[in-house]
Amino acid sequence: MYKKYQIKWLLILSAIMILSTTFIGQPDLSKAKWWYFLDHALKVFIPIAACWLIDGYMLNNTFGRLSGFYKSSLSILLGVCASFTLGIAIDQIAPQNHLYNSEIGYSTPKEMMIHLVGNTFLSLLCYFVFSIRFTNAALKIARKEKVHLEQAHLKAQLISLQQQISPHFLFNSLSTLKTMVSEPAAKNYIIHLAGVYRYVLSFNDHPLTKLDDELRFIGSYLHILNERFGNMLRVDISIQKQYGLLYLPSLSLQLLIENAIKHNVCSAEHPLCISITTTDSKALIVENNFQPKKCRVERPGMGLKNIIERYRLLVDKPISVANDNQKFTVTIPLIKHESNYNRR
Repeated sequence: MYKKYQIKWLLILSAIMILSTTFIGQPDLSKAKWWYFLDHALKVFIPIAACWLIDGYMLNNTFGRLSGFYKSSLSILLGVCASFTLGIAIDQIAPQNHLYNSEIGYSTPKEMMIHLVGNTFLSLLCYFVFSIRFTNAALKIARKEKVHLEQAHLKAQLISLQQQISPHFLFNSLSTLKTMVSEPAAKNYIIHLAGVYRYVLSFNDHPLTKLDDELRFIGSYLHILNERFGNMLRVDISIQKQYGLLYLPSLSLQLLIENAIKHNVCSAEHPLCISITTTDSKALIVENNFQPKKCRVERPGMGLKNIIERYRLLVDKPISVANDNQKFTVTIPLIKHESNYNRR
Protein backbone atom coordinates (compact mmCIF):
# COMPACT_ATOMS: atom_id res chain seq x y z
CA MET A 1 0.00 0.00 0.00
CA TYR A 2 2.87 2.38 0.80
CA LYS A 3 4.17 2.32 -2.80
CA LYS A 4 0.75 1.93 -4.41
CA TYR A 5 -0.62 5.07 -2.78
CA GLN A 6 2.64 7.07 -2.82
CA ILE A 7 2.42 7.74 0.95
CA LYS A 8 5.83 9.43 0.99
CA TRP A 9 4.60 12.09 -1.42
CA LEU A 10 1.38 12.51 0.57
CA LEU A 11 3.48 13.40 3.62
CA ILE A 12 5.71 15.74 1.58
CA LEU A 13 2.73 17.58 0.06
CA SER A 14 1.01 17.77 3.46
CA ALA A 15 4.15 19.21 5.09
CA ILE A 16 4.44 21.87 2.36
CA MET A 17 0.76 22.82 2.68
CA ILE A 18 0.88 22.90 6.49
CA LEU A 19 3.99 25.12 6.54
CA SER A 20 2.75 27.45 3.81
CA THR A 21 -0.71 27.91 5.37
CA THR A 22 0.83 28.41 8.80
CA PHE A 23 2.45 31.69 7.75
CA ILE A 24 -0.15 32.95 5.26
CA GLY A 25 -2.37 34.33 8.06
CA GLN A 26 0.65 35.91 9.79
CA PRO A 27 -0.19 34.48 13.24
CA ASP A 28 1.38 35.73 16.45
CA LEU A 29 3.70 32.78 17.00
CA SER A 30 5.04 34.18 20.26
CA LYS A 31 1.71 33.45 21.96
CA ALA A 32 1.02 30.17 20.17
CA LYS A 33 1.02 26.93 22.10
CA TRP A 34 2.33 23.68 20.64
CA TRP A 35 -1.09 22.13 20.33
CA TYR A 36 -2.21 25.13 18.22
CA PHE A 37 0.20 23.90 15.55
CA LEU A 38 -1.03 20.31 15.95
CA ASP A 39 -4.65 21.47 15.62
CA HIS A 40 -3.82 23.41 12.45
CA ALA A 41 -1.74 20.55 11.01
CA LEU A 42 -4.56 18.01 11.46
CA LYS A 43 -7.15 20.35 9.91
CA VAL A 44 -4.92 20.67 6.83
CA PHE A 45 -3.72 17.05 6.67
CA ILE A 46 -7.08 15.26 6.94
CA PRO A 47 -8.68 16.80 3.79
CA ILE A 48 -5.42 16.35 1.84
CA ALA A 49 -5.22 12.68 2.88
CA ALA A 50 -8.85 12.13 1.83
CA CYS A 51 -8.27 13.62 -1.64
CA TRP A 52 -4.98 11.75 -2.01
CA LEU A 53 -6.36 8.33 -1.11
CA ILE A 54 -9.35 8.82 -3.42
CA ASP A 55 -6.98 9.72 -6.28
CA GLY A 56 -4.84 6.69 -5.48
CA TYR A 57 -7.84 4.36 -5.51
CA MET A 58 -9.16 5.78 -8.78
CA LEU A 59 -5.82 5.67 -10.60
CA ASN A 60 -4.83 2.21 -9.35
CA ASN A 61 -8.10 0.53 -10.35
CA THR A 62 -10.23 0.12 -13.46
CA PHE A 63 -13.96 0.80 -13.56
CA GLY A 64 -15.35 -0.77 -16.71
CA ARG A 65 -15.65 1.77 -19.50
CA LEU A 66 -14.91 4.70 -17.17
CA SER A 67 -11.51 6.06 -18.21
CA GLY A 68 -9.60 9.13 -19.31
CA PHE A 69 -11.29 12.49 -18.78
CA TYR A 70 -14.38 11.07 -17.03
CA LYS A 71 -12.33 9.04 -14.57
CA SER A 72 -10.12 12.07 -13.75
CA SER A 73 -13.17 14.33 -13.35
CA LEU A 74 -14.87 11.84 -11.04
CA SER A 75 -11.71 11.50 -8.94
CA ILE A 76 -11.43 15.29 -8.53
CA LEU A 77 -15.16 15.64 -7.79
CA LEU A 78 -15.04 12.90 -5.15
CA GLY A 79 -12.03 14.64 -3.61
CA VAL A 80 -13.94 17.93 -3.40
CA CYS A 81 -16.96 16.23 -1.82
CA ALA A 82 -14.85 14.28 0.68
CA SER A 83 -12.71 17.24 1.78
CA PHE A 84 -15.77 19.54 1.99
CA THR A 85 -17.69 16.99 4.09
CA LEU A 86 -14.70 16.42 6.37
CA GLY A 87 -14.33 20.18 6.74
CA ILE A 88 -17.91 20.44 7.99
CA ALA A 89 -17.31 17.56 10.42
CA ILE A 90 -14.11 19.14 11.73
CA ASP A 91 -15.90 22.49 12.10
CA GLN A 92 -18.50 20.84 14.30
CA ILE A 93 -15.82 19.28 16.52
CA ALA A 94 -13.29 22.15 16.66
CA PRO A 95 -14.63 25.34 15.04
CA GLN A 96 -11.97 27.70 16.42
CA ASN A 97 -8.62 28.12 14.61
CA HIS A 98 -6.44 28.80 17.63
CA LEU A 99 -3.37 29.58 15.55
CA TYR A 100 -5.06 32.53 13.85
CA ASN A 101 -7.50 33.21 16.70
CA SER A 102 -10.27 33.30 14.10
CA GLU A 103 -13.18 31.24 12.86
CA ILE A 104 -14.32 30.68 9.28
CA GLY A 105 -17.29 28.37 9.56
CA TYR A 106 -19.94 27.06 7.21
CA SER A 107 -22.86 29.20 8.43
CA THR A 108 -23.12 31.66 5.51
CA PRO A 109 -23.12 31.18 1.72
CA LYS A 110 -19.93 33.24 1.49
CA GLU A 111 -18.12 31.00 3.97
CA MET A 112 -19.42 27.91 2.17
CA MET A 113 -18.13 29.28 -1.15
CA ILE A 114 -14.69 30.04 0.37
CA HIS A 115 -14.40 26.45 1.61
CA LEU A 116 -15.72 25.03 -1.67
CA VAL A 117 -13.16 26.96 -3.73
CA GLY A 118 -10.40 25.92 -1.33
CA ASN A 119 -11.45 22.27 -1.45
CA THR A 120 -11.60 22.35 -5.26
CA PHE A 121 -8.07 23.75 -5.42
CA LEU A 122 -6.92 21.14 -2.90
CA SER A 123 -8.48 18.27 -4.87
CA LEU A 124 -6.97 19.52 -8.16
CA LEU A 125 -3.54 19.87 -6.55
CA CYS A 126 -3.66 16.38 -5.03
CA TYR A 127 -4.78 14.82 -8.32
CA PHE A 128 -2.11 16.67 -10.29
CA VAL A 129 0.73 15.64 -7.95
CA PHE A 130 -0.48 12.04 -7.56
CA SER A 131 -1.00 11.54 -11.30
CA ILE A 132 2.55 12.79 -12.00
CA ARG A 133 4.01 10.37 -9.44
CA PHE A 134 1.75 7.55 -10.68
CA THR A 135 2.77 8.12 -14.32
CA ASN A 136 6.48 8.29 -13.43
CA ALA A 137 6.23 5.04 -11.45
CA ALA A 138 4.41 3.34 -14.34
CA LEU A 139 7.05 4.54 -16.81
CA LYS A 140 9.84 3.17 -14.61
CA ILE A 141 8.13 -0.21 -14.42
CA ALA A 142 7.53 -0.20 -18.19
CA ARG A 143 11.20 0.65 -18.86
CA LYS A 144 12.36 -2.15 -16.56
CA GLU A 145 10.01 -4.63 -18.22
CA LYS A 146 11.18 -3.51 -21.66
CA VAL A 147 14.82 -4.06 -20.67
CA HIS A 148 13.98 -7.50 -19.23
CA LEU A 149 12.03 -8.46 -22.36
CA GLU A 150 14.86 -7.31 -24.63
CA GLN A 151 17.38 -9.30 -22.58
CA ALA A 152 15.12 -12.36 -22.61
CA HIS A 153 14.59 -12.00 -26.37
CA LEU A 154 18.34 -11.73 -27.03
CA LYS A 155 18.98 -14.72 -24.77
CA ALA A 156 16.30 -16.74 -26.57
CA GLN A 157 17.79 -15.81 -29.96
CA LEU A 158 21.26 -16.85 -28.78
CA ILE A 159 19.97 -20.17 -27.44
CA SER A 160 18.02 -20.74 -30.65
CA LEU A 161 21.11 -20.12 -32.77
CA GLN A 162 23.22 -22.37 -30.57
CA GLN A 163 20.61 -25.13 -30.76
CA GLN A 164 20.23 -24.86 -34.53
CA ILE A 165 23.93 -25.17 -35.41
CA SER A 166 24.10 -28.86 -34.58
CA PRO A 167 20.65 -29.88 -35.99
CA HIS A 168 21.28 -28.11 -39.31
CA PHE A 169 24.63 -29.83 -39.62
CA LEU A 170 23.03 -33.17 -38.75
CA PHE A 171 20.17 -32.62 -41.23
CA ASN A 172 22.61 -31.85 -44.06
CA SER A 173 24.72 -34.84 -43.07
CA LEU A 174 21.65 -37.10 -43.20
CA SER A 175 20.79 -35.83 -46.67
CA THR A 176 24.33 -36.68 -47.80
CA LEU A 177 24.22 -40.06 -46.07
CA LYS A 178 20.99 -40.93 -47.90
CA THR A 179 22.78 -40.72 -51.25
CA MET A 180 25.55 -43.00 -49.98
CA VAL A 181 23.33 -45.82 -48.64
CA SER A 182 21.96 -48.42 -51.03
CA GLU A 183 20.02 -50.70 -48.64
CA PRO A 184 16.29 -49.77 -48.97
CA ALA A 185 15.43 -50.17 -45.25
CA ALA A 186 18.36 -48.02 -44.11
CA LYS A 187 17.67 -45.45 -46.81
CA ASN A 188 14.00 -45.29 -45.80
CA TYR A 189 14.99 -44.84 -42.14
CA ILE A 190 17.30 -41.96 -43.04
CA ILE A 191 14.55 -40.30 -45.11
CA HIS A 192 12.13 -40.43 -42.15
CA LEU A 193 14.81 -39.23 -39.72
CA ALA A 194 15.62 -36.30 -42.01
CA GLY A 195 11.90 -35.49 -42.22
CA VAL A 196 11.68 -35.41 -38.43
CA TYR A 197 14.62 -33.02 -38.18
CA ARG A 198 13.24 -30.80 -40.94
CA TYR A 199 9.96 -30.46 -39.03
CA VAL A 200 11.71 -29.80 -35.71
CA LEU A 201 13.88 -27.09 -37.30
CA SER A 202 10.76 -25.23 -38.45
CA PHE A 203 9.37 -25.20 -34.89
CA ASN A 204 10.55 -21.65 -34.03
CA ASP A 205 9.05 -20.22 -37.24
CA HIS A 206 5.65 -21.88 -36.80
CA PRO A 207 4.40 -22.04 -33.18
CA LEU A 208 1.08 -23.38 -34.51
CA THR A 209 0.73 -26.03 -37.20
CA LYS A 210 -2.12 -27.72 -39.07
CA LEU A 211 -3.17 -31.10 -37.73
CA ASP A 212 -2.52 -32.66 -41.17
CA ASP A 213 1.09 -31.42 -41.11
CA GLU A 214 1.58 -32.65 -37.55
CA LEU A 215 0.24 -36.09 -38.51
CA ARG A 216 2.61 -36.34 -41.49
CA PHE A 217 5.47 -35.58 -39.13
CA ILE A 218 4.15 -38.14 -36.64
CA GLY A 219 4.20 -40.73 -39.44
CA SER A 220 7.96 -40.27 -39.83
CA TYR A 221 8.44 -40.13 -36.06
CA LEU A 222 6.54 -43.41 -35.55
CA HIS A 223 8.59 -45.10 -38.30
CA ILE A 224 11.73 -44.34 -36.27
CA LEU A 225 10.07 -45.55 -33.03
CA ASN A 226 8.94 -48.78 -34.70
CA GLU A 227 12.53 -49.58 -35.65
CA ARG A 228 13.35 -49.35 -31.94
CA PHE A 229 10.29 -50.88 -30.26
CA GLY A 230 8.68 -53.05 -32.94
CA ASN A 231 5.44 -54.66 -31.67
CA MET A 232 6.10 -53.39 -28.14
CA LEU A 233 4.60 -50.04 -29.22
CA ARG A 234 1.22 -49.85 -30.93
CA VAL A 235 -0.18 -46.52 -32.09
CA ASP A 236 -3.65 -46.25 -33.58
CA ILE A 237 -4.60 -42.97 -35.29
CA SER A 238 -8.25 -42.28 -36.12
CA ILE A 239 -8.77 -38.64 -37.10
CA GLN A 240 -11.90 -37.17 -38.66
CA LYS A 241 -10.88 -35.76 -42.03
CA GLN A 242 -12.58 -32.38 -41.57
CA TYR A 243 -10.32 -31.58 -38.61
CA GLY A 244 -7.11 -31.81 -40.65
CA LEU A 245 -7.07 -28.05 -41.31
CA LEU A 246 -7.43 -27.13 -37.63
CA TYR A 247 -4.36 -26.00 -35.71
CA LEU A 248 -2.45 -27.06 -32.62
CA PRO A 249 0.91 -26.08 -31.10
CA SER A 250 3.76 -27.65 -33.08
CA LEU A 251 5.20 -30.94 -31.75
CA SER A 252 2.26 -31.44 -29.33
CA LEU A 253 1.59 -34.99 -30.53
CA GLN A 254 5.27 -35.89 -30.50
CA LEU A 255 5.60 -34.68 -26.90
CA LEU A 256 2.52 -36.64 -25.80
CA ILE A 257 3.75 -39.85 -27.46
CA GLU A 258 7.21 -39.33 -26.00
CA ASN A 259 5.65 -38.66 -22.58
CA ALA A 260 3.70 -41.94 -22.75
CA ILE A 261 6.82 -43.94 -23.70
CA LYS A 262 8.94 -42.22 -21.06
CA HIS A 263 6.61 -42.95 -18.14
CA ASN A 264 5.15 -46.35 -19.03
CA VAL A 265 6.43 -49.90 -19.45
CA CYS A 266 6.86 -50.82 -23.11
CA SER A 267 7.71 -54.50 -23.53
CA ALA A 268 6.70 -57.62 -25.43
CA GLU A 269 4.73 -58.85 -22.39
CA HIS A 270 3.15 -55.46 -21.76
CA PRO A 271 2.95 -53.54 -25.03
CA LEU A 272 2.19 -49.84 -24.82
CA CYS A 273 -0.95 -48.96 -26.77
CA ILE A 274 -1.55 -45.35 -27.74
CA SER A 275 -4.67 -44.11 -29.52
CA ILE A 276 -5.03 -40.70 -31.17
CA THR A 277 -8.62 -39.68 -31.94
CA THR A 278 -10.77 -36.58 -32.37
CA THR A 279 -14.10 -35.60 -30.82
CA ASP A 280 -17.12 -33.75 -32.16
CA SER A 281 -16.15 -30.81 -29.93
CA LYS A 282 -13.01 -30.17 -32.06
CA ALA A 283 -10.59 -31.70 -29.59
CA LEU A 284 -7.78 -34.22 -29.96
CA ILE A 285 -7.55 -37.14 -27.52
CA VAL A 286 -4.30 -39.00 -26.89
CA GLU A 287 -4.83 -42.04 -24.68
CA ASN A 288 -2.57 -44.86 -23.53
CA ASN A 289 -2.89 -47.85 -21.22
CA PHE A 290 -1.52 -46.87 -17.81
CA GLN A 291 1.40 -49.12 -16.81
CA PRO A 292 3.90 -46.84 -15.02
CA LYS A 293 7.56 -47.70 -14.75
CA LYS A 294 8.74 -48.74 -11.30
CA CYS A 295 12.00 -46.85 -11.54
CA ARG A 296 11.90 -43.07 -11.02
CA VAL A 297 11.91 -41.07 -14.24
CA GLU A 298 14.28 -38.11 -14.38
CA ARG A 299 12.38 -34.76 -14.59
CA PRO A 300 8.89 -36.35 -14.67
CA GLY A 301 6.08 -34.73 -16.66
CA MET A 302 8.23 -32.11 -18.42
CA GLY A 303 6.70 -32.83 -21.85
CA LEU A 304 3.16 -32.49 -20.52
CA LYS A 305 4.04 -29.31 -18.63
CA ASN A 306 5.55 -27.94 -21.84
CA ILE A 307 2.27 -28.46 -23.72
CA ILE A 308 0.15 -27.00 -20.91
CA GLU A 309 2.34 -23.90 -20.75
CA ARG A 310 2.40 -23.44 -24.55
CA TYR A 311 -1.38 -23.70 -24.76
CA ARG A 312 -1.63 -21.07 -22.04
CA LEU A 313 0.79 -18.70 -23.76
CA LEU A 314 -0.19 -19.26 -27.39
CA VAL A 315 -3.97 -19.59 -27.33
CA ASP A 316 -4.95 -19.16 -23.66
CA LYS A 317 -6.84 -22.46 -23.63
CA PRO A 318 -6.59 -25.25 -21.03
CA ILE A 319 -5.94 -28.91 -21.76
CA SER A 320 -7.53 -31.80 -19.89
CA VAL A 321 -5.56 -34.60 -18.20
CA ALA A 322 -7.29 -37.67 -16.73
CA ASN A 323 -5.94 -40.83 -15.12
CA ASP A 324 -8.15 -43.62 -13.76
CA ASN A 325 -5.19 -46.01 -13.24
CA GLN A 326 -6.34 -47.94 -16.31
CA LYS A 327 -6.07 -45.27 -18.98
CA PHE A 328 -4.07 -42.04 -19.09
CA THR A 329 -5.89 -39.51 -21.27
CA VAL A 330 -4.88 -36.07 -22.49
CA THR A 331 -7.42 -33.93 -24.36
CA ILE A 332 -6.15 -30.88 -26.24
CA PRO A 333 -8.40 -28.38 -28.04
CA LEU A 334 -7.92 -27.81 -31.75
CA ILE A 335 -7.81 -24.21 -32.95
CA LYS A 336 -9.94 -23.01 -35.85
CA HIS A 337 -7.60 -20.44 -37.39
CA GLU A 338 -3.92 -19.62 -37.02
CA SER A 339 -5.04 -16.01 -36.54
CA ASN A 340 -6.27 -17.12 -33.10
CA TYR A 341 -2.62 -17.33 -32.09
CA ASN A 342 -2.16 -15.45 -28.82
CA ARG A 343 -5.64 -13.93 -29.01
CA ARG A 344 -6.81 -13.08 -25.50
